[in-house]
Amino acid sequence: MLHELTICPNVDKQGRDASSAAYMSNDNEKDLDIIATYSDVSGTIRTCRVKMKDLSASWVLENPINVDKVQVLKLKDTYQTSTPFQENVERSTDDQQFQEGEILSHRQTYWSPVKFKRQILRQKRRDLRTAELVRQDKEVDKEMQATEAIESLKNMDTVVKGKYSIWRKDFENPNADSTLKLMRDQIIMAKVYANIALSKKQTVLYNSLLKQVMESLNFIGEANSDADLHPSSLDRAKEMGHALSVAKDELYDCCTVERKLRAMLLTTEDNLESQKKRSAFLIQLAAKTVPKPLHCLSLQLSADYYFHGYYQTKQEPYNEKLEDPSLYHYAIFSDNVLATSVVVNSTVLYANEPEKHVFHIVTDKLNFAAMKMWFLVNSPENATIQVDNIDDFKWMNSSYCSVLRQLESVRIKDYYFKANHPSTLSDGADHLKYRNPKYLSILNHLRFYLPEVHPKLDKILFLDDDIVVQKDLTPLWDVDLKGMVNGAVETCKESFHRFDKYLNFSNPIIIENFDPNACGWAFGMNIFDLKEWRKRNITAIYHHWQDL
Repeated sequence: MLHELTICPNVDKQGRDASSAAYMSNDNEKDLDIIATYSDVSGTIRTCRVKMKDLSASWVLENPINVDKVQVLKLKDTYQTSTPFQENVERSTDDQQFQEGEILSHRQTYWSPVKFKRQILRQKRRDLRTAELVRQDKEVDKEMQATEAIESLKNMDTVVKGKYSIWRKDFENPNADSTLKLMRDQIIMAKVYANIALSKKQTVLYNSLLKQVMESLNFIGEANSDADLHPSSLDRAKEMGHALSVAKDELYDCCTVERKLRAMLLTTEDNLESQKKRSAFLIQLAAKTVPKPLHCLSLQLSADYYFHGYYQTKQEPYNEKLEDPSLYHYAIFSDNVLATSVVVNSTVLYANEPEKHVFHIVTDKLNFAAMKMWFLVNSPENATIQVDNIDDFKWMNSSYCSVLRQLESVRIKDYYFKANHPSTLSDGADHLKYRNPKYLSILNHLRFYLPEVHPKLDKILFLDDDIVVQKDLTPLWDVDLKGMVNGAVETCKESFHRFDKYLNFSNPIIIENFDPNACGWAFGMNIFDLKEWRKRNITAIYHHWQDL
């Protein structure tokens, strides 16, 4: 960094000048006043006065120019890493009370590049030495921490006091529910020794162990942690431990205990598997059983239907909306009155134009009167409702529908009805969802005959009776199916809806024609292009596979 400076020699009373050559050579040189012009960090040009003696040895005078007893020369800072000149200038600027005529003796030390380089090297050595000392200090700290941790582990007591286990060695977390686990382990061992005592006809010891088991079970109750146990549970565990010690002294034999434990393990696994199957069956039963009040509702509706003489109306007046392809048509096949009502009313509630929506409901003969009566009394406003009896479809017979012949077979009935019998619960328990007797109803298969049910319609939306509509569904009629027969909601994110869950891939015909990882779909809401259905004759393909 270079600074332009004007150096004015101090003139004494005799008018003597200080020579420019005296700056570097004379030890007893006169002190000089220096007018410094420099730029600060913000770029502003500043001017101030400073003494020559205030400059450090790193400043060098270059190229002196004599202009009427005033020397203009450049001052160079040879040590770039610091700014003593600026600091000295600012310090001298703050003190404006010095006398211009004052002359002080100053010994100017000659600056050498070699000396400056040595200073830099010394500073580097100091920095390296400091870094090395810091590193060594950190390593010592780490070694001390590791030593303390090892000593702490050596002094830690990992033994759970009161632990009783004669057949395995446990390393338990001291914060675990050790008392509860201890009592359960004691009960298992007490049962083992009780069985051995019974086989050796030691009745007194057998009865004593059974009594201990009952008392421990009473103490445990429904506890899931030590916090749920009775305060005196630890005393109970000690008593049981004493009884087990007595039994061990009299009965313990390693091979015998091993056999008893293995037998208990196998029995427990069998019981667990049986309970899982029974639980799956009960879940399905609870989900499908019709509550008594709903059953009574259907009976009451049927009685009202016949009481008011609606059955005498053989045929309703023709409604052109039922076959108008420009309207929005829905197909619902169900024997559940309230469920069907929920689907219809929720759809109408969110429809933008309810008067353009037509619902085609098909039910069986048993529930036709109730379904008909419900929608006669509770018909949604503006929407059109049609209720049909499946028995009125004359084209649906066993000669045309192969599925009807299958549903009447004894083998199929046994598959659905006896699958839930307690004696055969283990048969097919993994697929109880698919062995529900409701699948014997032809209503469940009617969806494959949509073109026959609605011969004059081009497009129809099929809805299951277990859904609730929460938005307007009319945009579904504008979906481009790209030449496909139906559009459905994707359900293949889980393995549940893959073909291997529905089809029997042990059959060679199935293996040759289907991919086990192919995607099935849910029938909860499907849009069908009936024109494309008829063109591809999907119903005939369905019959082909049913026959196979």
